[in-house]
Amino acid sequence: MNDLKERIFNLAQAPQLLNLATITEEGKPWVRYVFGSADAELNFRFCTSLCSDKIRHIRHNANVHLSLGAKDLMTAKEWLQVEGVAEISTAQAERHAFWNDGFLAYFTGPDDPNFCVVIVTPSLIELAAMGSMAAEVWQPGK
Repeated sequence: MNDLKERIFNLAQAPQLLNLATITEEGKPWVRYVFGSADAELNFRFCTSLCSDKIRHIRHNANVHLSLGAKDLMTAKEWLQVEGVAEISTAQAERHAFWNDGFLAYFTGPDDPNFCVVIVTPSLIELAAMGSMAAEVWQPGK
């Protein structure tokens, strides 16, 4: 893993709140929080209900944007902007691997028919830092 990819992974591997932007059917942006994390390949995962607006938007337009890492201006040192394509998975292995008992407030378990995992494959990730006007850019295969 190269240095930039490793630094991005270190920021994104822990489960945390992500800002997810989708595009509505009317072509307008919509942002909300989701709880997710990245794997070693920098694919991001979060879960939601198959009945959610997020899923409706992704089915209409799979291009999404995630931002994460900056919790407030006083402690933020680095943060990420992620451009990618979302895929909706209802595969049992994905649902069980991502399951957390904290989700019991929304779902009956990993086999709940409305529980799904969204996988975002990035096309570009920017790593920005306080004190720098230029972000470092990571792209798969480059």
